[in-house]
This record gives sequence, C-alpha cells and structure tokens, in this order.
Amino acid sequence: MIRCSALAWAAVLVSLSGCALFGHHRETADASAPRPPADWRAIATQADRDRIARWRDAWTAALTKAQPRDATYIGAEGALLQPDAALADPEPPPGDYRCRTIKIGAQSPGGLDYIAYPVFTCRVAVEGDMLSFAKVDGSQRPVGMLLRGDVNRMIFLGTMMLGDETSALEYGRDTERDMAGALERVGPRRWRLVIPWPRWESMLDVIELTPKG
Repeated sequence: MIRCSALAWAAVLVSLSGCALFGHHRETADASAPRPPADWRAIATQADRDRIARWRDAWTAALTKAQPRDATYIGAEGALLQPDAALADPEPPPGDYRCRTIKIGAQSPGGLDYIAYPVFTCRVAVEGDMLSFAKVDGSQRPVGMLLRGDVNRMIFLGTMMLGDETSALEYGRDTERDMAGALERVGPRRWRLVIPWPRWESMLDVIELTPKG
C-alpha cells in the first residue's frame, strides 16, 4: 500500500510533498541510480485492481442506466463520456485545472442517473518522480498519485477527504475511502479522471480537467 509518514495531504496545501511513498523500496537502492517507475499493481489493493480491471463494465452499466433520460446531456459532452476516447500521451502538465465531476448510473433505486456538478479547482503537482492529483475545495476531495499505466492512461490511486478534514487517510487503510481509476487525455487540452465503481452514489464518476489560463 502507499505509505507516507502522517500522509500529510493537507487540503489547503493540496500537496503530497515529503511523502516517501515507496521509501521501503528505496532505502536499499543507490540514490544516484535511475529508478524504474512504480508498478501500480504492486501498490493497489486487490479490490482496486478488480475495479480497474472492470472499467468497461462500469461504463456500460452506467451509460445503460443514464441513456434513456439523459442521452442529450451525455451526447453534448462529446469525447468526455465516450468509453474509448482515450488518446496517447496521457500525462498532464503540472498546474491548476478547472475541473468538474459527472456522476453516471445511480447505485440505489430512485437516485439520479446523471448529475453534473459545478466547476471546482484541482491541481496536478510533481512529487519526486511522480505526479499527484488533488481536488482543492469542496466537501468531497479526492487526493492521490498518478502512476504509469499504458500508452493511453495513467492510474490514479488515492483516498477521499471529507468535510473539514485537513489530512487524508493512508491508502489501503479504509476501503470506503480508497479510490482507484484512470487518467486519460481526450483532447488537445482536455483530460478526464475516470473512477469506475466508486464506493458511493454512482457506478461511474468522470472528472473533467482543463488547464486554467
């Protein structure tokens, strides 16, 4: 699991700086030697590996529920809500982004199958030889690391911060807070963070990222 002393993912700083995410591997390594990229499969919990493996099932189930009533909204988003829209070179540049969350496919009867939330600020930052992602404000704030996946996606592993919390739980400690998904580029200056089978509310969460400025 991802470990960091105190895991100081403060919401106001939105930074993972100083966290020795893989320190137990690096202590015996030559600090001057090139380090291979971390393998997300060795870090993710079994439950999260399973959720990522079933990403297409999540898209299918969520869109099937939402399409009858919300097809117009889904179509208007273009590539953002097309399962196979991922482009090569998914790594986003560090900086602040305009982000918004779309939740698709209600988990419970009577829930809304399509909800688009207002724009918020999120941040991509350099953390050693990796990138971090964090939502800056709001009552539900995903924070975590972006790890190499394949030519079309990076893998996100993190946790959910809630309310007025100022630090995040360690990944792997609370399965209800753990988050896993894929960051993909879907346009020249447009990315999405796809969370399949989130713990709460929906079958699929899609967070759109567009650079500020």
